[in-house]
Amino acid sequence: SARSRVRSSTSRRGRSCVPELIAKSALEGQSVTLGTVTLAEVDVGPITSIAVFPGGAKAVAKGLKVLGLAMPEPNGFAEKKGARIVWTGRDQAFLTGVAPLALEGAAVTDQSDGWTVLAVTGTGAVDALARLGPLDLRLLVFPVGRAVRTQANHMNVVILRSGDYAFEIMVFRSMARTAWHEIETAMQM
Repeated sequence: SARSRVRSSTSRRGRSCVPELIAKSALEGQSVTLGTVTLAEVDVGPITSIAVFPGGAKAVAKGLKVLGLAMPEPNGFAEKKGARIVWTGRDQAFLTGVAPLALEGAAVTDQSDGWTVLAVTGTGAVDALARLGPLDLRLLVFPVGRAVRTQANHMNVVILRSGDYAFEIMVFRSMARTAWHEIETAMQM
């Protein structure tokens, strides 16, 4: 009953007994190194989805100009002063590292709690990731600054090439542990 719910949420002295909620990342900052490859959960800050409305490109460009950014080219991303904009589809991008912007001409949605970002680094990173999908991630084909929305085994992911031997993999938070397991298994092989 409602009366019992009230009692269970307050102490005898009338103070609230409701526990404070603490935000946690999906993998609590885990990292592991096997051979020449390191897998780690990384905090990229807020993640905001930007979906440009038809005819809204100029307004979005004006809004992003404040950050020194523009909508990325297909399969690319750009960074400036801690902010990153990542291509995620036609007229769509993720803005990370900065508070969400109010952009005219686009649907802007906070996605921070819905995604996890994993870093895969080291000289063997390409070999490990090659076991997860049919993409050619070699540096000559997939250079620094490239991003692709694809599948890794059965999971939808966004893969970014952030350095010569560095990748970031954005995955739905609900799939974070599965992605971790799949990548760690590929590293062990």
